[in-house]
Amino acid sequence: MTRTVAVVGATGAVGQDLRRLLDARDFPCDEVVFVASPRSAGKTLRFGDTDVVVRSIDDPDVFDGVDVALFSASGGVSREHAPRAVAAGAVVVDNSSAWRLDPDVPLVVTEVNPNALAQVRKGIVANPNCTAMVAMLPLKALSDAFGLTGFVATSYQAAGGAGQKGIDELAAQVPALFADPALLRRDGAAAAKLVEPSVHAATLAFNVVPWLGSAAADGYTDEELKLVHESRKILDLPDLVVSPTCVRVPVMVGHAVAVRASFRDPVDLDEARARLTAFPGLVVCDVPTPLEWAGRDEVAVGRIRADLHDPRALNFFVVGDNLLKGAALNTVQIAELLVARGAAGRPGSRSG
Repeated sequence: MTRTVAVVGATGAVGQDLRRLLDARDFPCDEVVFVASPRSAGKTLRFGDTDVVVRSIDDPDVFDGVDVALFSASGGVSREHAPRAVAAGAVVVDNSSAWRLDPDVPLVVTEVNPNALAQVRKGIVANPNCTAMVAMLPLKALSDAFGLTGFVATSYQAAGGAGQKGIDELAAQVPALFADPALLRRDGAAAAKLVEPSVHAATLAFNVVPWLGSAAADGYTDEELKLVHESRKILDLPDLVVSPTCVRVPVMVGHAVAVRASFRDPVDLDEARARLTAFPGLVVCDVPTPLEWAGRDEVAVGRIRADLHDPRALNFFVVGDNLLKGAALNTVQIAELLVARGAAGRPGSRSG
């Protein structure tokens, strides 16, 4: 088989990780194509021992010969250009929100619902929201044991969830506010006004911001509703009761979620720990923090506690790198599964 892989959004924060992971994991391909906006076209990016020139997404033949297209761009870009890639013969793995709730598009966490890849009707597979992704691994492990009925989730989401621009804004705010640390105690409102946030909803340095995403329904944001709808689809639990609150925190990379999960059956704490420990891609540790798990492929779960009032509930804290398992890594893992299932490649003489 010959196989050509395209990375759309190759110059972005997740795109950088996609390029690195394709190389580091020795993804079976003969050629890579790096695609970005017209303003990035012509740049040269390194892949292994090769320099690859970035092509514009607007090039009419940019997807010709591509077998797998990994999209990490905006929802608008994916809605417009993913069908182009499919029409050219590629299978698309999309990291935006554009296709996640389409009933004909699988929404896949590779450790949780890989069998959903049996139904790739539109030639597109969706990668979940990075916060939902982190929570799905422990919730699936526990659901198989006790029958998940619902969960309350409060997220602590890194600046990097808004991409490189989110990281850059936080990095610029820190020295500006720390120049006068006494002001942080004396007049926090004045300290917050030392900078002008444009990416995050309020000043993020030395702060937490209980709003991210866009206004949706009933006071919730679209980021919060992603936790509701995507969890139901991934876990195949259409009646799952989800109560979400999403918060932006001054962390560069790594999302965390405090979860109170409710179950059909009483929870045995020892069995719960055993199920979590045995689940692929999941590591149990006492006090997982986003900083210590940034740059790691696994999701970490800790603070596992029986609920104080309900024997059918369990509390835990889960963290994961939102740019890796939350985005790029799961995208590449989906592509690896597609290759293993013979869904991506063309007959040819080259190895692949």
